[in-house]
Amino acid sequence: MKYIVKSVEETMAIGIKLGSLCNAGDIICLTGDLGTGKTHMTKGIAQGIGVKDHITSPTFTIVNEYHSGRLKLYHFDVYRVNDPDEIYAIGFDEYIFSDGVSIIEWSNYIEELIPEEHISINIEKLNDMGESYRAITINGYGQRYDYIKEIAI
Repeated sequence: MKYIVKSVEETMAIGIKLGSLCNAGDIICLTGDLGTGKTHMTKGIAQGIGVKDHITSPTFTIVNEYHSGRLKLYHFDVYRVNDPDEIYAIGFDEYIFSDGVSIIEWSNYIEELIPEEHISINIEKLNDMGESYRAITINGYGQRYDYIKEIAI
């Protein structure tokens, strides 16, 4: 599914809807250049899950945990991960195969570690006559993610 959005609010609305549909054990992989809105998408998903905490990018800590929603949320930022062993050292498998929702920013950096069943979200910047837009493409891999068809804004 592909969406064209014109604002942060529209990006977050997609995230909120997705978060409201998430189930325990879901894995969401985010890709896109710097500044495309990956963290805003994560904030929306967190809001849809019911997380009350302030969401920040875990750029230097690799993972932030949130326990205030209907599901636990594990927010990864693997931009600075240089070696897959580094991500294993923090217990990556224990997070993504748990009963929480795992969101992985820059997942393309560790794609060999991503399970076959996951949601992939790519965000691209588009410019049209001075206007700035985002193209958000969402794909679900595995039957458990058929619910993404219900996302509409």
